[in-house]
Amino acid sequence: MHSVYLVSLLFIFSTLHVNQLTEGCSCALTHPQDAFCNSDIVIRAKVVGKKLLRDGPFGTMRYTVKQMKMYKGFEKVQHVQHIYTDASESLCGVKFDINKYQYLITGRVYDGKVYTGLCNLNERWERLSLAQKKGINHRYQLGCNCRIKPCHYLPCFVTSKNECLWTDMLSHFGYPGYQSRHYACIQQKEGYCSWYRGMTTRDKTTINATDP
Repeated sequence: MHSVYLVSLLFIFSTLHVNQLTEGCSCALTHPQDAFCNSDIVIRAKVVGKKLLRDGPFGTMRYTVKQMKMYKGFEKVQHVQHIYTDASESLCGVKFDINKYQYLITGRVYDGKVYTGLCNLNERWERLSLAQKKGINHRYQLGCNCRIKPCHYLPCFVTSKNECLWTDMLSHFGYPGYQSRHYACIQQKEGYCSWYRGMTTRDKTTINATDP
């Protein structure tokens, strides 16, 4: 009877543990500029292979990449050959398609290895907007001293000169939208930060912190 009771407790515990794992990855919405500025490494690469490393209870997935271009991280890693992530998506592991697409990959460096996860910015390159690609090339770096302030509920206000108000959550019901795809928060000569939309050479617009 005692053994049956113990087995029942173990089953309940394991069920709760699995449920926690399947719901374990939760990421805050992040503007791509913040994702860029908070990353050690930003590259464009094609994933050409993968290998499951049997370390830890769920393992680590090591992806082999062919680096096309590095945008950030030269001082940490000269050339990225492998990307490491948790093998389980419930632990925020990323799954990349092999030999199909070029990806924008961002991550952190630990002991010379590049790690990424679902809370990092990892996206197929062709899905990025032109403004996002320009941001990754140079504009986002110009705004890393700025603070992008999310607005989830009205009213929202900027409280310092280095803030840009991010309102995508209001207009797109929680999904990053127009500001994420088309704007960068850039520091101006006076020390103020404001949204910048780079279009053609004839249509470059600098807008205040509450627009759009």
